[in-house]
Amino acid sequence: MTEPASDITTRQPAITRQRRLANESEALLAAASAAVVAGLAALLIFFGRTPPLWGGVSVGLVTAGAILVLGLVAAFTGYWRSRYLPDQRWRLSLPPWKFIVDASTVALVHALIAAIATIAVFLLLQRSFQGLTVDIFAATVGMAVASGLAAYWIYLSVYDISTRKLSGLLVLFMVMSIVASMATSQDPKWWEYHFSQLGTLGGASSGLFNLSLIVAGFFITTFAVYLDRDLRSLIAQGVLVNPWSAGVCSGAFVAMGLLLAGVGVVPLSVSFLIHTLFASGMAVVFIVLLLASPFMLRGLPAGSSWCAAASSPP
Repeated sequence: MTEPASDITTRQPAITRQRRLANESEALLAAASAAVVAGLAALLIFFGRTPPLWGGVSVGLVTAGAILVLGLVAAFTGYWRSRYLPDQRWRLSLPPWKFIVDASTVALVHALIAAIATIAVFLLLQRSFQGLTVDIFAATVGMAVASGLAAYWIYLSVYDISTRKLSGLLVLFMVMSIVASMATSQDPKWWEYHFSQLGTLGGASSGLFNLSLIVAGFFITTFAVYLDRDLRSLIAQGVLVNPWSAGVCSGAFVAMGLLLAGVGVVPLSVSFLIHTLFASGMAVVFIVLLLASPFMLRGLPAGSSWCAAASSPP
């Protein structure tokens, strides 16, 4: 016997509420666990010390490290569990290696965003209260609260990943990491040369810049997986005219992602030729995708195909 449509309609909001409550409960559990672990670590590290907010073995540095590690754990856990949601079950069919790559890049982007934001906050506080040191109680509470909040945000974010969110996260990650690299660059005149100079100066700023390019590159390949699914859905609905558009478009994004990662793997100081080939290749693929999108994505409203390509992560 067929179930009345009205019963199905009224049941959907209840299922959605239950899912959100379960998601919120798991996020709170992740936050509490991260806070406890970070608090215990703070007690051990800062025992007998009065650390500053930033500089050396400081509350900010240790907290950022804790958030990076605990954020990775929270992100992996949330991303793995979210595969069983009704709208995410398609990820269960991904090859294990692809899921590992996707989960790693999603986790790294979230953890690095949280860690960079933490560093910025503690650095700002130290600049505002110069010479301030805190006791072990304040250091423990601050580290526990910051780690708990970061784990809470990360878990909620990875649990509800979509193509649009991936694009926004990538832009946020690139902006934060590049600004951090510029702010900590050992050469204040780097901008007089070229943008790739940031990855050739040595030290933490160059490492962060090159790591950001590598992570962002693989993150774009994850974005391509979600984009491919969305485009295939539009093809099945008859919106897109060309059945091959999903494979070509997602393949172009995979190529751009790998080329961007190559830019980070081979800095300008290692090989000018290879670095330039990676960067130029990425630019060429992007321009071709931009010019071909009106034909390739035929069926979308006028202008939307160009807007979609122009607003892509690269």
